[in-house]
Amino acid sequence: MRTDDTMGVPQPTAETRWRCTLCGNLTRFDVTRATKAVDYVHLDLAGEPTVEEHEVVSETIESVRCRWCNAADQIELVGRPGASA
Repeated sequence: MRTDDTMGVPQPTAETRWRCTLCGNLTRFDVTRATKAVDYVHLDLAGEPTVEEHEVVSETIESVRCRWCNAADQIELVGRPGASA
């Protein structure tokens, strides 16, 4: 999966996590993503669809908003506890 961070909001990694610089929140965020995906859809004889495979081709984080204080432009990456520097 390829990820583009066109809006300046980097994705957390194994060593980092998001933090709201306004209120300190580390756990609750609303993330808006634009995703391009390819689905393999199987239709039964009655015409009911079932997605049997789902592959994300690209994904862009458009915005991250703090769920506690509603700030959308105050999100930063900080180190995770115990992660190597």
